[in-house]
Amino acid sequence: MTVTETAARAEVGIGVTCRGLVYIYRLEGYDVVALSGVDLDIEPGESVALLGPSGSGKSTLLSLLAGLLRPAAGRLHVGEHDVARATPAELAVMRSTDVGVMLQGAMRNLLPYVSATENIHFAQSGVAPARRDALMTPDELLDLVGLAGKGRQRPPDLAPGERQRLAVACAVANGAGLLLADEPTSQLDTHARDQVLDVLAEVRRTGRTVVVVTHDPDVGLRMGRTVTIRDGRVGAEGRRGEEYSVVGRDGAVHLPPDVLAEVAPGTLLRVELTDEGAVRLVPTDDPTKEDR
Repeated sequence: MTVTETAARAEVGIGVTCRGLVYIYRLEGYDVVALSGVDLDIEPGESVALLGPSGSGKSTLLSLLAGLLRPAAGRLHVGEHDVARATPAELAVMRSTDVGVMLQGAMRNLLPYVSATENIHFAQSGVAPARRDALMTPDELLDLVGLAGKGRQRPPDLAPGERQRLAVACAVANGAGLLLADEPTSQLDTHARDQVLDVLAEVRRTGRTVVVVTHDPDVGLRMGRTVTIRDGRVGAEGRRGEEYSVVGRDGAVHLPPDVLAEVAPGTLLRVELTDEGAVRLVPTDDPTKEDR
């Protein structure tokens, strides 16, 4: 896939800072804690995949970053935007200028009855007139996502992978410095998935920050950095295929599955710091058993 010199113009990536982020929702009369103290930094221009089992809170976190949900507690900054304190109008401006959002399922992001070019024009309609001259044109955006020459086609006439790539073009059409995508490769075959990942890599090369939610570990490997959400917190991070547990501010550490297979929940552990600076977990018997 080639990108024209014009289409590859640089954008300024937007960073993200989360501190003690909490989100609670109501379900059948009960409070459910979806996120329970997320600490996360994403640098401008970085490419990150949010991983985790179903119900772990990864999509909730993405919605908070987009300003679609409001945190119950904690601090959240997206670039210069204080998302936790912003008004609905300020959040709408953030999404129209600085943040591009892709919901799960390509057609949820597209107008089915107009052409690909008109979809991009619509995505740019909320941008202030003074900023529009700096935006990439529809043809440049279509070239960026590998759809050059398909501007007159409507979304239903495109293949599933092409629709998803058009959704990427629409999401960044406003000049966004941060792209947030929920399961952008879901239900695509391997070839179409790889084409979407190639496009996300091109988007990052323009300088934008890219954050995706995915259940596919292969997608995580392509993104460069993975953040695994477990039980509403950041449980692990990965870089270049290596995964690392994250120590929470309260000292909590999520043990990887292979360790949990050997150390059952409820096991008493002695935590030791070796002379080499390594941390060692030593299972031990309950010392009170001898007194029973």
